[in-house]
Amino acid sequence: MKQPDVTSNVEMTLQTLLKILDHSSDEIFVLDGEKRILYVNQACERHYGLKPTDVIGKYNVDLFEKGYWKPSIVPEVYKRKKPCYMKQQTYIGAELMTRAIPILNDSGEIELVVITSTETQTYKMVKAIEEDTEIRTTREDDETPEMITNSGKIKRILTFCRKVAPTDSTILIQGESGTGKGVLAHFIQQISKRKSEPFLTINCAAIPEDLLESELFGYSKGAFTGANKTGKPGLIEVADGGTVFLDEVGEIPLALQAKILQVIQDKQFIPIGSSEMKKVDVRIIAATNQNLIEMINNKLFREDLFYRLNVIDVQLPPLRERKEDIIPLTYNFLYKFNKKYNENKVISEDCLNTLIHYSWPGNVRQLENLIERLVVISDSVIQVADLPDMITDNLELEPVTQIALSTSFDKAVDETKRILIRKSYQTYKSSRKVASDLHISQTKASKLIRQYCKDLIN
Repeated sequence: MKQPDVTSNVEMTLQTLLKILDHSSDEIFVLDGEKRILYVNQACERHYGLKPTDVIGKYNVDLFEKGYWKPSIVPEVYKRKKPCYMKQQTYIGAELMTRAIPILNDSGEIELVVITSTETQTYKMVKAIEEDTEIRTTREDDETPEMITNSGKIKRILTFCRKVAPTDSTILIQGESGTGKGVLAHFIQQISKRKSEPFLTINCAAIPEDLLESELFGYSKGAFTGANKTGKPGLIEVADGGTVFLDEVGEIPLALQAKILQVIQDKQFIPIGSSEMKKVDVRIIAATNQNLIEMINNKLFREDLFYRLNVIDVQLPPLRERKEDIIPLTYNFLYKFNKKYNENKVISEDCLNTLIHYSWPGNVRQLENLIERLVVISDSVIQVADLPDMITDNLELEPVTQIALSTSFDKAVDETKRILIRKSYQTYKSSRKVASDLHISQTKASKLIRQYCKDLIN
């Protein structure tokens, strides 16, 4: 009797196999005998904010030394030549349970190492594994903090900050609202010689003008009606030995700017209602999103204070000028808010692409607030349809030439189709109107909508 043909209709080509691996929920990471990365699937994007093309061909140690994950399982498996297990933390906040399996050649030497990593949110280690002697965990709370970035601009800024952090020089951080000026100030303090001393943030825009002086410099007993009977030390005095971060420094009234200048120049000040000069040892880091030069020209900011603050100048670029940070920041905030709300939401590729094509006028803070909202309101997979209209209605489309430079011809054509059809459908919500907008037949428009806009169709 003739045996039934059980051969699959799907040909198991290399391309099909890679497609299957890319749809694995686990990260799959393959190294050769020289610890060079031969393959990694798409899961690495959500773990490290890097695309496979950014990883394949590099040596494992190069990425580890840049801090993309810790600790490293690789030295252990190459040393033992046996399967190893380890709990890891990635720099964007993913917690992974990682297993490394060595593949040996006939001589007993390592030919390949296959590493699989599962997020601990979805994989609970059983007690037997937790007690396994090959598990290594790490708590390195005292390590230097790292800012999440794949941007060359930000990496150069961090390198510069590492040079100036050990000094006592005053630093002025300038940049748009929401770019992370406060995060950078904290980073500088944590790698400075004052890291064990107080770090006080004073938002000069949030404190009423008539209270700002007493908050900064304190007051003596009976200094004014309603004052504390014993007086009160100011925040600058409390921070003695440490760092004071003056956020929104452009909001300090002119009359008070002279006292700030005295603190920077002479390390001394007089509290309100007192005649006693007090000495302090503080480092000043200031930040603003205003044009201080323009304020000086308009007599709203003291020129001498500006030059005292601007000894070290750091310009933080907006998020739209470092779009390579959108993916790692998105996943970092996704891990953060999944943990906060006890959720396990994931984000679709189309949604990620939409975020990349948005201009982010509110910068990193806006992205963080958006991801929190999406974790709260979305279903298990965050789709483009979950995004607010202000995002989808204001996308910046990439020119075809830019797309073509970063991919193959076929992929460039496909990506161009996807962008055009999604933008048109989001605007018109009708195959007939899309056909008219793109000068194609309604039949073709309907087909393209079904292909590229499934998540947008109600």
